[in-house]
Amino acid sequence: MGTSERRDHPRREDEAGERERQDAVGARMRRFRKERGLTLRGLSTRSGLSIGFLSQVERGISSIGLTALGGVAAALDRGVADFFEPEHEDGGGDTGATVARLPSHFTLTRAQTPSTEYVSGQQTYRMLSTRGPNLLLEPLLVRIAPGGRREDAYGHAGEEFAYVLEGELLYEVDGVEHRLLAGDSVHLRSTVPHSMYNDTDRVTTVVSVVTPRLF
Repeated sequence: MGTSERRDHPRREDEAGERERQDAVGARMRRFRKERGLTLRGLSTRSGLSIGFLSQVERGISSIGLTALGGVAAALDRGVADFFEPEHEDGGGDTGATVARLPSHFTLTRAQTPSTEYVSGQQTYRMLSTRGPNLLLEPLLVRIAPGGRREDAYGHAGEEFAYVLEGELLYEVDGVEHRLLAGDSVHLRSTVPHSMYNDTDRVTTVVSVVTPRLF
């Protein structure tokens, strides 16, 4: 029995870490909202998200997806990155002086290039490209842990593409649920209300491309 309890510690620590990050995003949302002098109703009107959902995010009960957070950020005149502390940058080493400046219409991201990750509740977002000032797409590697509360379906400007690498994903589009397996993809105008949820017992990995850029 003692051995079983020790095995559970890493899972409990991971869950505690996710909860801390979820609480941090919600706390920043509340602080930014109050700095703007907005009520939850006012933020709901501006962002298109329900009052109940926004309240749950602020209290750390629900997580919020990156595109929905983009709507909240725009409503609060903030950048999406303001709601996070980047988790880490992969790759290590000295990546500074020897890297040539790239033209504004082009970026090249090598496997060893440091990449930033953002975590919101069950979802971890890894940036797949460096910033290009004249580029429109936001390519991301998204890992969706099992469980958590389902988000409300949400529409926003732009387009969205998701390709499942591993696991399964329940993707709702305009009120209809579609189960995506590895190798399946979905591409939609993001103005159509949509949401994604991992209802399995293992992590789902997705390549996602959205417009407009969030960072």
